[in-house]
Amino acid sequence: MDANEDAAQDFAPKKKPPSEDEKRKKKIEPGSLMKALVRPGAGDSGPSDGDQVIYHRTIRTLDGVLVESTRSDYGGKGTPIRHVLGKSKMLLGLLEGIPTMLKGEVAMFKMKPQLHYGEDDCPVSAPDGFPKDDELHFEIELMEFFKAKVVTDDLGVIKKVVREGQGWESPREPYEVKAWISAKTVTGKLIMSHTEGEPYFFTFGKSEVPKGLEMAIGTMVREEKAVIYVTSQYLTKSHLMPVVDDYDELHFEVELVHFIQVRDMLGDGRLIKRRIRDGKGDFPMDCPLQDSLLRVHYKGSVLNEEKRVFYDTRVDNDGQPLEFCSGEGLVPEGFEMSVRLMLPGEIALVTCPPDYAYDKFPRPLNVPEGANIQWEIELLGFETPKDWTGLDFKSIMNEAEIIRNTGNRLFKEGKYELAKAKYEKVLREFNHVNPQDDEEGKVFADTRNLLHLNVAACLLKLGDCRKSIETCNKVLDANPAHVKGLYRRGMAYMAAGDFEEARADFKMMMKVDKSTESDATAALQKLKQKEQEVEKKARKQFKGLFDKKPGEIAEAKTDVDGDQITSEGQKDNEVHEDSDGTNSEASHEAPPEAHRTGWFSLFWPSGRRFFESLGLNRCTIL
Repeated sequence: MDANEDAAQDFAPKKKPPSEDEKRKKKIEPGSLMKALVRPGAGDSGPSDGDQVIYHRTIRTLDGVLVESTRSDYGGKGTPIRHVLGKSKMLLGLLEGIPTMLKGEVAMFKMKPQLHYGEDDCPVSAPDGFPKDDELHFEIELMEFFKAKVVTDDLGVIKKVVREGQGWESPREPYEVKAWISAKTVTGKLIMSHTEGEPYFFTFGKSEVPKGLEMAIGTMVREEKAVIYVTSQYLTKSHLMPVVDDYDELHFEVELVHFIQVRDMLGDGRLIKRRIRDGKGDFPMDCPLQDSLLRVHYKGSVLNEEKRVFYDTRVDNDGQPLEFCSGEGLVPEGFEMSVRLMLPGEIALVTCPPDYAYDKFPRPLNVPEGANIQWEIELLGFETPKDWTGLDFKSIMNEAEIIRNTGNRLFKEGKYELAKAKYEKVLREFNHVNPQDDEEGKVFADTRNLLHLNVAACLLKLGDCRKSIETCNKVLDANPAHVKGLYRRGMAYMAAGDFEEARADFKMMMKVDKSTESDATAALQKLKQKEQEVEKKARKQFKGLFDKKPGEIAEAKTDVDGDQITSEGQKDNEVHEDSDGTNSEASHEAPPEAHRTGWFSLFWPSGRRFFESLGLNRCTIL
């Protein structure tokens, strides 16, 4: 075989392994299944895999004795059988024979035992007393078949699309849904109808309609019309049907009129966004997910009995919309989170708790402290950030400087998450920047290093000392003598309780740059104070532990914080500028919130001398 033949084999489509039904069909022997047409059907083709077939079945012996039937005329319930070809468990003779039929056709199939319940390993159990070893006649009337949407794997909920809908979005929890709904038995008896007046309104996920019906509606789109087949195990009681009789199956005719997109933004039911007018575009691709310049009209109300309006851009802003840049902390967090998930032209109603409204944001005078807020927001449009593709190096660095300065402002305002996001945005963009000469390379590297250190400063403020250290290492791995990197990492080590590592970084600062001696000395002094504080707290906590005579047991006392020590840090929100005046970074010494860690981890290894001075080792303490 030559190389071309090898390549052709490599790219040839691989055949799927035969299905179980295909394997079963190979067992059919000539003459074991015979078909006689009783009444012709209509159409040009029969059902195929994936179609739901609905049929009546009557079984007789070869001499005409009735064995069983689905028809009420012959003692059956009158309920036709539903199967999905390729998915349902079926008798082998029907699996082979029904695809040969047309809609409305009646046919007689003569089957040997191995084609019905007498088949070895038949997937369908025979009824009690069934003559499974006899050759039998199966009279089949194929009433209907159609492509089925299988909603549940056990085929308990099947959907037939009668009319295609609009769009792609389907309702889900906790969307609000309006639909025309009626329900019939398998014999066609109407038992419930909401097809006049106002459509039935329900909240998805609140069990306000039967479980199977809700599951199927969750696959529909606006204006779609469908018939939904629901078997008894999915016919749960609900507001729509408070009484569910012993129906084996119901058929629901549903037209999905409209649904309101409802989003639980926090997952706890406190910040809820309701879309009350659709916007233009596809969700979420056409939403302002990135930091953008946004233009909105909004009306804010205090969520009380009066729903008092405290601000309306159309009234209080001379009819002009509000313009703001997202990602810069310029509007309340709940407001911005909601707008980021809106489409242009959309109107949304947002209910917001105080901690995402004005508790952490300048509060209007006429908004009481701790009040829940409702905003009606219309997104008029937005402008996405400038694409750096095609920009020259100088323009790119100017754009980076603007974003970085915004990050510095957010840092100084204590909005560390937002500041970190700005720095990280520039770092992501830098992955696609290629300096063209050594001078550009130096400017680029210096800026990137400062961005990493700014991220490290944010992480430290947020109390994530370990990630702060890792971020500093991105600078120090390439340049171990980077003074600001050493200082930042040293402060992170100190906040984490790694005193020896912090001391090493501060000493290295003085070694590589004498001009930093004052800063390094101050840091070392602070480090010494930290160590003394830790030792003092540990001695207090374990006072009397080492004063007992051999054999006596002492109980360790706990501080007000339990068995943990708090490492304290000093805020430093200055924005420093390099000596060349080109770059600046927001810096700090330790997170404002105390970093809590076990007392022993703080003492080891720097506390080892303390234990050794008492004639003890680590194992003795444990």
